Amino acid sequence: MSMKKQIICLTMLSTLLLLSLSLFSQPGIQGSYFTSFDSTNIYYEVKGDGYPVILIHGFSGTGQGWKSCAVYGDLLKAGYKVIIIDQRGNGLSDKPHNESAYANDAEAKDIMGLAGSLNIKEYDAIGYSRGSIITSRLLVLDKRVHKAVIGGMGDAYTNPEWPRRVHAYRALMGDTTLHDVDDMMKYIHSQHFDELALAYQQKYQPSTSKEALAALRKPILIIRGTEDKENGSETGLNNLIPNSGLAYVPGNHNTAIRSVEFSAAVLKFLSH
Repeated sequence: MSMKKQIICLTMLSTLLLLSLSLFSQPGIQGSYFTSFDSTNIYYEVKGDGYPVILIHGFSGTGQGWKSCAVYGDLLKAGYKVIIIDQRGNGLSDKPHNESAYANDAEAKDIMGLAGSLNIKEYDAIGYSRGSIITSRLLVLDKRVHKAVIGGMGDAYTNPEWPRRVHAYRALMGDTTLHDVDDMMKYIHSQHFDELALAYQQKYQPSTSKEALAALRKPILIIRGTEDKENGSETGLNNLIPNSGLAYVPGNHNTAIRSVEFSAAVLKFLSH
């Protein structure tokens, strides 16, 4: 084979190899791992150089979900340092199968430890859905929280025996008689989730008492979709937290977080 033909063959082989890699390889990891208090590895990403804002995703979600929401890009454009995290049991973070890994505010402790590892002295926290439940724990446990947004939640999570939490745990453990969580289970079964890890997240999901919420004095904004009827009363939650604000944006529980109005409400709150 002539030298020219050899070069052509090698070029074609290289092109095919690159095409194969682009089609079948996994997306590259853009972030880092933090080893938490119990040796669980937590995946996170940091972008931007300004005042730190930690975004906390909901049940069965990942930090990547924030990237499809207007608020993620708008925070970066406004000059904030934006931190996303895959909570334990989700995404690229470890998924322990021992129950104790999810007990005693483990998820809030992960975020607190990450903030410490990044030498953050003060930060704002934005949670949505179950992420708001964890954000409430941060408000109680971490003095470094400056402001917080509680999105997509009412007052139901103040009940330690919240039926939805209990039913979700039981359904994830195989109980098929609890039809109030059928839609959630249908979605979970359609994905490649670690269902035992999700079950333990529900079993040990923290509640924040009405008394603890009443003792908060930090700036807090509650944001609710106008069509969101899940997770209790937002006005009830607003009444429990002194001096908290309440804003409504278009959408239901799944869509309100993505709206430009949600982003605008967050940016306005953080900037004042």
